[in-house]
Amino acid sequence: MGAARERSRLISGPGLLLVWLYGVMVVGAVSRSVYQIATEFDRAPLAYSLSAVAGLVYGFITYTLVRGGETARRAAVVCCAAELLGVLVVGTWTLADPSAFPDATVWSDYGMGYLFIPVLLPLSALYWLRRARTSAPGAAQEA
Repeated sequence: MGAARERSRLISGPGLLLVWLYGVMVVGAVSRSVYQIATEFDRAPLAYSLSAVAGLVYGFITYTLVRGGETARRAAVVCCAAELLGVLVVGTWTLADPSAFPDATVWSDYGMGYLFIPVLLPLSALYWLRRARTSAPGAAQEA
């Protein structure tokens, strides 16, 4: 009956893999951007800033998946959609105007430097979060 008891788990089954992958992306994006911002920010400020933003987005999504519950699920859906939009915009931008990015971001070329995980991860997460909504107890009443 308490809030913790009603909170649906988002990290069961494939959700656990998503948390692990997002955690890896947090470490990769944040550590890369912190190093690049600290040592060579003047070389590619836009690219390094976008990598830092990506790391923050990954961190927030990881947090919401671990937290669970309908509010966290909704926040994760919004962030995953924003992440996907960012990957598509930055990926297209880096292909259309490579001179704007003297160095790669996490989302450059749709995440090619990260084995396309940045474009596949939000798609997978959105699918999982939609499925988690439809399988949660009382989901039909909330929809």
